[in-house]
Amino acid sequence: MLGPRMQEAGEFIPQSQSHAWMETVLTRTGPLAGYRILDLTAVVLGPLATQILGDFGADIIKVEPPTGDLMRANGVSKTRGMSSIFLAINRNKRSLAVDLKTPEGLEVVQRLLPTIDAVVHNMRVPAIERLGLGFEAVRRIKPDIVYCVATGFGEAGAHAGRPAFDDVIQASSGLADLLGHESGIPDYVPTLLADKTCGMALCNAVLAALLHRERTGQGQQVEVPMLETMVAFNMAEHLGGLTFAGPDAPDAPAGYARLLAGGRKPAPTKDGYIALLPYGGEHWVDFFAAAGRDDLARQFDLKDKHARNARVKELYAAMHEVTRTLTTQEALAMCERLDIPATRLWSLQDLPEHPHLQSVDLFQVVEHPSEGPIRSVRPPTLFSASPADVARQAPRVGEHTRELLLEAGLTDTDIAALLAQGRIHCA
Repeated sequence: MLGPRMQEAGEFIPQSQSHAWMETVLTRTGPLAGYRILDLTAVVLGPLATQILGDFGADIIKVEPPTGDLMRANGVSKTRGMSSIFLAINRNKRSLAVDLKTPEGLEVVQRLLPTIDAVVHNMRVPAIERLGLGFEAVRRIKPDIVYCVATGFGEAGAHAGRPAFDDVIQASSGLADLLGHESGIPDYVPTLLADKTCGMALCNAVLAALLHRERTGQGQQVEVPMLETMVAFNMAEHLGGLTFAGPDAPDAPAGYARLLAGGRKPAPTKDGYIALLPYGGEHWVDFFAAAGRDDLARQFDLKDKHARNARVKELYAAMHEVTRTLTTQEALAMCERLDIPATRLWSLQDLPEHPHLQSVDLFQVVEHPSEGPIRSVRPPTLFSASPADVARQAPRVGEHTRELLLEAGLTDTDIAALLAQGRIHCA
């Protein structure tokens, strides 16, 4: 049968889902309610992707070793194994703690595969092949599986199989060089930008492949390579002179000159900093006029975009000359009158106090079953007909092992034997 199957009650359910656990899953409100994802990811990239899928309603089965995901130890912790980072990227998942390096552990996962719509992992391909959970092995059990892998470097390329973490990808994709463009000293963005960007790309890939399966009935293998993804991300505006390949190509280097010319920094005020961007020529004219600095305005051809871009570093310096004479509030009030995009600078610590974020209730204090009250960021994407929701907080290691094994058809005796052998862990 191609595409989704309709139940008599009218639910829109993927074709493979006809199991008792569906009664619980269908209480979810998100657009992916009824889909089941086997999450073989760890650390940040993969777990962020699968959390988004979980927020959208999918039943996420997080497979981790009996010792747990490595990220359980990173960040701030109140309880061992439940770090701030783990809590932030592993909600809406059920934890199945199993030793995949044993035949018994592998069999547990294989028994779940007929109920799975998509497998997601960020292991190196030879490693997952050795475990017996490569694409061909999984497809023999579930022919229409959507099988998505995030690799460091594309499997068809010269660096296939090399280890890759956020720092390596920031460096090899040109991002670290971009940060050092003005100073001459390369640097890393102090956030896991490559991991998180590629995590969102991985989520998009799963969604697209699931849509293809609904339309055609066909599963497929999907690869999201980190290096290629981040190079495409960086080059969206920085391809510059490399864009043109013919003999008459402009003699210009890669890079977006307006951003690389320097001077594009938060603007200092009497009592802090603001971000503002007079974007069009009229904005710049109005900005200097409102500040009573026509003398600065006369130094530039403000109405010609190309002329402004050619002297952007000097233009930003003139802007800062103005903002230094104003308090933060005065500068923001002036920008609001002139409809110039602007904001004060917000620290991470102060973000829960941001008036807009408060008004949309982005930060929420919720009760975690083991950690007590925790602050989390709700799903930011809004669906009018099928809202994303948070059905469960990040699990303890093996919190759902028993219920998932029962769903897979194992008996209490089977589970007791696996526990005695050390093949699984139940919280």
